[in-house]
Amino acid sequence: MTDPLVSLPAFREAAAERLGAFAHTTVPDSPGSRRAGVVLCVVEHEGVPSVILIKRAYRGRNAGQWGLPGGRMDEGETPEEAALRELREELGLAVGPAEVLGRLDDFPAASGFSITPVVAAPSDPGPLRPSPDEVHSVHHVSLARLAADDTPRWVPQIDGGHLLQMRLRPDWVVHAPTGAMLWQFREVVLLGREARVADFLQPDWTRN
Repeated sequence: MTDPLVSLPAFREAAAERLGAFAHTTVPDSPGSRRAGVVLCVVEHEGVPSVILIKRAYRGRNAGQWGLPGGRMDEGETPEEAALRELREELGLAVGPAEVLGRLDDFPAASGFSITPVVAAPSDPGPLRPSPDEVHSVHHVSLARLAADDTPRWVPQIDGGHLLQMRLRPDWVVHAPTGAMLWQFREVVLLGREARVADFLQPDWTRN
Protein backbone atom coordinates (compact mmCIF):
# COMPACT_ATOMS: atom_id res chain seq x y z
CA MET A 1 0.00 0.00 0.00
CA THR A 2 1.27 3.45 -0.91
CA ASP A 3 2.23 5.65 2.04
CA PRO A 4 -0.60 8.18 2.68
CA LEU A 5 2.00 10.71 3.83
CA VAL A 6 3.44 10.94 0.32
CA SER A 7 0.48 10.11 -1.96
CA LEU A 8 -2.72 12.16 -2.14
CA PRO A 9 -4.89 9.26 -3.39
CA ALA A 10 -3.52 7.03 -0.62
CA PHE A 11 -4.19 9.78 1.91
CA ARG A 12 -7.80 10.08 0.75
CA GLU A 13 -8.35 6.36 1.16
CA ALA A 14 -6.74 6.16 4.60
CA ALA A 15 -8.39 9.34 5.87
CA ALA A 16 -11.88 8.29 4.77
CA GLU A 17 -11.48 4.96 6.53
CA ARG A 18 -10.08 6.40 9.76
CA LEU A 19 -12.53 9.29 9.96
CA GLY A 20 -15.40 6.94 9.19
CA ALA A 21 -14.47 4.92 12.26
CA PHE A 22 -13.86 7.98 14.45
CA ALA A 23 -16.71 8.95 16.82
CA HIS A 24 -16.29 12.72 16.87
CA THR A 25 -17.65 14.78 19.76
CA THR A 26 -19.98 17.76 19.33
CA VAL A 27 -20.10 20.68 21.75
CA PRO A 28 -23.79 21.27 22.60
CA ASP A 29 -25.36 24.64 21.96
CA SER A 30 -25.69 26.93 24.97
CA PRO A 31 -26.87 30.51 25.53
CA GLY A 32 -24.41 32.93 23.97
CA SER A 33 -22.38 30.21 22.28
CA ARG A 34 -21.06 30.77 18.77
CA ARG A 35 -20.11 28.18 16.19
CA ALA A 36 -17.50 28.08 13.44
CA GLY A 37 -16.23 25.63 10.88
CA VAL A 38 -12.66 25.27 9.60
CA VAL A 39 -11.06 23.10 6.92
CA LEU A 40 -8.00 20.90 7.12
CA CYS A 41 -7.61 21.12 3.36
CA VAL A 42 -5.09 18.64 1.97
CA VAL A 43 -3.68 19.38 -1.50
CA GLU A 44 -0.58 18.38 -3.41
CA HIS A 45 2.18 20.98 -3.00
CA GLU A 46 5.66 20.55 -4.41
CA GLY A 47 4.87 16.92 -5.12
CA VAL A 48 3.62 15.87 -1.68
CA PRO A 49 0.26 16.09 0.13
CA SER A 50 0.16 19.09 2.43
CA VAL A 51 -2.28 20.95 4.70
CA ILE A 52 -3.05 24.58 3.95
CA LEU A 53 -2.35 26.91 6.86
CA ILE A 54 -2.85 30.67 6.87
CA LYS A 55 -1.74 33.68 8.82
CA ARG A 56 -4.72 35.91 9.31
CA ALA A 57 -4.68 39.52 8.19
CA TYR A 58 -3.37 42.01 10.75
CA ARG A 59 -6.81 43.41 11.45
CA GLY A 60 -9.99 42.30 13.18
CA ARG A 61 -10.42 39.04 15.13
CA ASN A 62 -7.31 36.84 15.54
CA ALA A 63 -5.12 39.44 13.83
CA GLY A 64 -1.85 37.93 12.62
CA GLN A 65 -2.49 34.52 14.18
CA TRP A 66 -1.93 31.14 12.59
CA GLY A 67 -5.18 29.53 11.54
CA LEU A 68 -7.02 27.12 9.31
CA PRO A 69 -9.30 28.50 6.60
CA GLY A 70 -12.75 28.93 8.07
CA GLY A 71 -15.00 31.11 10.16
CA ARG A 72 -18.36 31.74 11.76
CA MET A 73 -21.39 29.69 10.76
CA ASP A 74 -24.25 31.64 9.22
CA GLU A 75 -27.82 30.90 10.28
CA GLY A 76 -29.02 27.65 8.78
CA GLU A 77 -25.57 26.41 7.80
CA THR A 78 -23.98 23.15 8.82
CA PRO A 79 -20.34 23.22 9.99
CA GLU A 80 -19.28 21.63 6.69
CA GLU A 81 -21.15 24.25 4.66
CA ALA A 82 -19.65 27.10 6.68
CA ALA A 83 -16.14 25.69 6.42
CA LEU A 84 -16.30 25.24 2.64
CA ARG A 85 -17.89 28.66 2.12
CA GLU A 86 -15.16 30.32 4.17
CA LEU A 87 -12.48 28.36 2.27
CA ARG A 88 -13.85 29.79 -0.97
CA GLU A 89 -14.15 33.33 0.43
CA GLU A 90 -10.71 33.39 2.06
CA LEU A 91 -8.64 31.47 -0.50
CA GLY A 92 -10.78 31.19 -3.62
CA LEU A 93 -10.73 27.39 -3.51
CA ALA A 94 -13.82 25.54 -4.74
CA VAL A 95 -14.31 22.33 -2.73
CA GLY A 96 -17.54 20.36 -2.90
CA PRO A 97 -19.28 18.37 -0.15
CA ALA A 98 -18.27 15.10 -1.84
CA GLU A 99 -14.60 15.98 -1.25
CA VAL A 100 -15.09 16.18 2.53
CA LEU A 101 -13.64 13.04 4.09
CA GLY A 102 -15.01 13.51 7.61
CA ARG A 103 -14.67 15.63 10.70
CA LEU A 104 -12.81 15.74 13.99
CA ASP A 105 -13.92 16.81 17.47
CA ASP A 106 -15.46 20.21 18.07
CA PHE A 107 -12.95 22.38 19.89
CA PRO A 108 -14.29 24.71 22.63
CA ALA A 109 -12.10 27.76 22.05
CA ALA A 110 -11.42 30.25 24.82
CA SER A 111 -12.80 32.96 22.53
CA GLY A 112 -16.30 31.48 23.03
CA PHE A 113 -16.51 29.72 19.67
CA SER A 114 -17.11 26.00 19.24
CA ILE A 115 -14.97 25.15 16.21
CA THR A 116 -15.75 22.16 14.00
CA PRO A 117 -12.77 20.94 11.92
CA VAL A 118 -13.61 19.14 8.67
CA VAL A 119 -11.06 17.29 6.54
CA ALA A 120 -11.14 17.68 2.75
CA ALA A 121 -8.83 16.56 -0.04
CA PRO A 122 -10.00 18.14 -3.31
CA SER A 123 -8.68 16.84 -6.62
CA ASP A 124 -8.90 20.19 -8.45
CA PRO A 125 -9.68 23.11 -6.11
CA GLY A 126 -8.40 25.73 -8.55
CA PRO A 127 -5.73 28.39 -8.00
CA LEU A 128 -5.20 30.10 -4.67
CA ARG A 129 -6.69 33.60 -4.60
CA PRO A 130 -6.22 34.80 -1.00
CA SER A 131 -8.47 37.62 0.17
CA PRO A 132 -6.21 40.42 1.46
CA ASP A 133 -8.97 41.50 3.85
CA GLU A 134 -8.78 38.15 5.67
CA VAL A 135 -5.47 36.48 4.83
CA HIS A 136 -1.97 37.84 5.34
CA SER A 137 -0.14 34.80 3.95
CA VAL A 138 -0.72 31.19 2.87
CA HIS A 139 1.53 28.28 3.86
CA HIS A 140 1.69 24.55 3.14
CA VAL A 141 2.71 21.96 5.73
CA SER A 142 3.53 18.51 4.41
CA LEU A 143 1.79 15.55 6.02
CA ALA A 144 5.20 14.07 6.68
CA ARG A 145 6.18 17.14 8.71
CA LEU A 146 2.97 16.96 10.72
CA ALA A 147 3.57 13.28 11.45
CA ALA A 148 7.22 13.75 12.46
CA ASP A 149 8.14 12.85 16.05
CA ASP A 150 9.63 16.28 16.80
CA THR A 151 6.66 18.35 15.57
CA PRO A 152 4.61 18.39 18.82
CA ARG A 153 6.29 19.80 21.88
CA TRP A 154 4.73 19.92 25.35
CA VAL A 155 5.84 22.92 27.41
CA PRO A 156 5.40 22.61 31.22
CA GLN A 157 3.34 25.36 32.84
CA ILE A 158 3.54 26.80 36.35
CA ASP A 159 0.17 25.27 37.27
CA GLY A 160 1.41 21.80 36.40
CA GLY A 161 -0.27 21.53 32.99
CA HIS A 162 1.43 21.38 29.60
CA LEU A 163 0.99 23.71 26.64
CA LEU A 164 1.11 22.13 23.20
CA GLN A 165 3.32 23.75 20.57
CA MET A 166 3.18 22.40 17.03
CA ARG A 167 6.63 23.26 15.67
CA LEU A 168 6.14 23.09 11.93
CA ARG A 169 9.40 24.94 11.21
CA PRO A 170 11.86 26.71 13.50
CA ASP A 171 9.89 29.94 13.09
CA TRP A 172 6.42 28.37 12.75
CA VAL A 173 4.98 27.56 16.18
CA VAL A 174 1.24 26.97 16.37
CA HIS A 175 -0.72 26.76 19.64
CA ALA A 176 -4.31 25.71 20.41
CA PRO A 177 -6.94 26.06 19.09
CA THR A 178 -5.32 25.62 15.65
CA GLY A 179 -2.43 23.61 17.08
CA ALA A 180 -4.85 21.29 18.89
CA MET A 181 -6.79 20.59 15.70
CA LEU A 182 -3.58 19.95 13.77
CA TRP A 183 -2.44 17.57 16.52
CA GLN A 184 -5.71 15.61 16.49
CA PHE A 185 -5.56 15.45 12.68
CA ARG A 186 -2.02 14.10 12.99
CA GLU A 187 -2.95 11.49 15.60
CA VAL A 188 -6.29 10.29 14.25
CA VAL A 189 -5.95 10.72 10.49
CA LEU A 190 -2.22 10.38 9.82
CA LEU A 191 -1.18 7.95 12.57
CA GLY A 192 -4.45 6.08 13.18
CA ARG A 193 -4.51 6.67 16.94
CA GLU A 194 -7.31 7.69 19.29
CA ALA A 195 -6.87 11.26 20.55
CA ARG A 196 -9.00 13.95 22.19
CA VAL A 197 -8.20 17.65 22.53
CA ALA A 198 -11.08 19.49 24.25
CA ASP A 199 -9.07 20.08 27.45
CA PHE A 200 -5.91 21.41 25.79
CA LEU A 201 -4.51 24.62 27.27
CA GLN A 202 -4.82 27.79 25.20
CA PRO A 203 -2.58 30.86 25.44
CA ASP A 204 -4.30 33.94 26.88
CA TRP A 205 -3.91 35.87 23.63
CA THR A 206 -6.18 33.40 21.82
CA ARG A 207 -9.17 34.66 23.80
CA ASN A 208 -9.58 37.67 21.48
